Amino acid sequence: MLALFATFVLCCLLLLSKPCAREMRLFLSTLFQELALLLLGFLAGYRLLGGVGAATATETMPLMPSFKRKRAAAMVESAEETGEPSVLDLPELAIECILARLPPAELQNMAAVCRSMRERCRGDHLWEQHMSKKWGGVLGSAAKEEWRTYLASASETGGAVGCSLDSSGRRRRWLTALSCVCPLVSWIRPRVDGCGGKSAGPVLDDSIMSWYLSMESGKFWFPAQVYNREHGHVGFMMSCYDAELSYDFHTDTFRARYPPHGRRTVVLEDGVQWDRVRVPPVDTHAHDLHVSDCLHELRPGDNIEIQWRRNKEFPYGWWYGVVGHLESCDGNEHFCRCHLSDTVVLEFNQYTPGSRWRQALVNRKDHREEGNEGDGFYGGIRKLRSKDEISKWRQLWPTDILE
Repeated sequence: MLALFATFVLCCLLLLSKPCAREMRLFLSTLFQELALLLLGFLAGYRLLGGVGAATATETMPLMPSFKRKRAAAMVESAEETGEPSVLDLPELAIECILARLPPAELQNMAAVCRSMRERCRGDHLWEQHMSKKWGGVLGSAAKEEWRTYLASASETGGAVGCSLDSSGRRRRWLTALSCVCPLVSWIRPRVDGCGGKSAGPVLDDSIMSWYLSMESGKFWFPAQVYNREHGHVGFMMSCYDAELSYDFHTDTFRARYPPHGRRTVVLEDGVQWDRVRVPPVDTHAHDLHVSDCLHELRPGDNIEIQWRRNKEFPYGWWYGVVGHLESCDGNEHFCRCHLSDTVVLEFNQYTPGSRWRQALVNRKDHREEGNEGDGFYGGIRKLRSKDEISKWRQLWPTDILE
């Protein structure tokens, strides 16, 4: 007990020095609570023994057994010594079956039980199904590449993303010194270690578990595309633009960050729903012209997406349209020869008839970026072959015809 009070006095002296005051504030409040609990336990044990021979009796009877009960890791790792049954006594196949049925949050908790469980629970084969189920619809090859870049950047800064390595390292050093005087400090250390007394987030490594938890925390921004950007602004209706997204677990939505273009700075949008996010269907950069490989097979009625941008400084967005008939064709499918013409008519029926955005003509044999500063520039074309893609665009169809 004398060592405990000596530690408390030392902490109070450290608190008086300005460099340590901010770091010691949370620690001292926690230390005082633990000292009070330990003192109560000592007094309780002393009273149970009638105040006689307490020092001898406490050598065989723990004063505060609740500390061990609170620490699941200590219970599992000491199970072999005490002979108590442990989950690790189960056959390996049974343990794997149990872990495979746990949801991500429980699997993460199990990884903190002991070293043996940590290795089992971090296995990629356990996290692949969770990754695919929750994030598979929004993560593509570009997101995987961005994750590798994110890991490389984190490793260069010592794995601390948004946290001061100097302050956290300084805190760990004096906590380690105090723990040599009083073992109680080692129990409190996890509560104050990290950034500002809070958890520093998941450990960054190349495991699928690390990627999943980084996505869940919202710290990782990944590339994807957003339908009807900026809350369905009329100027972007029936389009899909590249953006960087971050998950917001409080609202189960995404934050979108659109790149700057022209005189516009970065545009931010909150509350992006899951059904407005998709994996980029092609690897073409937003400022590059997509190479069209479907022009020779386009015929009236086909559903397409075409690149369009307002001017040369803007990035391309993908806009939904359909292939229409030439003016000389009456639309009779038995006599239609539009698919043999070098000119392809593209119709955007979300716009009212007569609108300058209603129709565009492209050359089937020699299609390049076409347009002007007034009507914008039309780029590459991709034919929609999936019923799911076509259905998604029809679900986004505006209730009112656009001007």
